[in-house]
Amino acid sequence: MAIEVNGVKVPFIPAGGVETLRKEGTGVKVPEFGTRFEDIFKSEIEKLKFSNHALKRMEEREVKLNEEDVKLLNDALFRAEQKNTRDVLILLRDIAFIVNVKNRTVITVVDSDSLKEHVFTNIDGAVII
Repeated sequence: MAIEVNGVKVPFIPAGGVETLRKEGTGVKVPEFGTRFEDIFKSEIEKLKFSNHALKRMEEREVKLNEEDVKLLNDALFRAEQKNTRDVLILLRDIAFIVNVKNRTVITVVDSDSLKEHVFTNIDGAVII
């Protein structure tokens, strides 16, 4: 779909998004689109990610998370961010998650059987859900 700018059809959307073309008095007709790139990008950045190591541990230990669990982890991560932690232990029921706060990435996952006599190092905070 081409956008018309000053009478010329432009076959692309500018990097600043269609909003940059929406200036009063320009006469530019810009079609309405769904979610803006900036909004999508921000939501993707804010999502909790899982490292390959964490995914492997979850598979080995048969740890399954539902939508509510992920929401609780995100909430716990938000609280850890507010306290300026770098690496945090999040306990969700009987599962431990070590999360790098800055990168919003789960580093490893430990289930209840592996928690016994386990020592966690290199963390500077803990959130218990």
